[in-house]
Amino acid sequence: MAKTGERKAQILQTLAAMLEDPKGERITTALLAARLDVSEAALYRHFSSKAQMFEGLIEFIEQTVFTLVNKIQAEEKDAMKQVEATVTTLLGFAQKNPGMTRVLIGDALVNEDERLQARVNQLVDRLEASLRQSARLAVGAAALPADWDVNAYANAVIAFVIGRWHLYAKSGFKRTPMEMWPQQWRVFAA
Repeated sequence: MAKTGERKAQILQTLAAMLEDPKGERITTALLAARLDVSEAALYRHFSSKAQMFEGLIEFIEQTVFTLVNKIQAEEKDAMKQVEATVTTLLGFAQKNPGMTRVLIGDALVNEDERLQARVNQLVDRLEASLRQSARLAVGAAALPADWDVNAYANAVIAFVIGRWHLYAKSGFKRTPMEMWPQQWRVFAA
């Protein structure tokens, strides 16, 4: 018999794996329970709702991504390298976690509790704030021009990341987020 924490993790891993289906069909608790070979009631012993399951995935994304982004900002002193490493991390995370990409772009959250999309929006806002901070440091270090609009820059960078996530998901996970990234970085580094 699996322990509660192990079973919760197994449920979330299965949900994430189901989200990797390029067809992007709506996942019901009945489908999830069938995939796990348990009853729907067994799912609800660990999560009070399907929304809570998606919150578990969002928490995983937040913890993973912000641990990496905070580490980049703490260890990398070159502000432009911070931006590059942050974007590389965000694109790489999506590439390694296709199901999570569908959560990040809101695709998997359609017809779910609206607070889930609000939480993803907040996550993206926090990522944009991290990029804005790095851009401010880059202006201070003269790596970007003194009159550079750090808000516009951070917004353009996060919009690029979201666009790459969308292309990845909408291509059935064929057009990888990292595709052409080294060449594209030159646009943001110019």
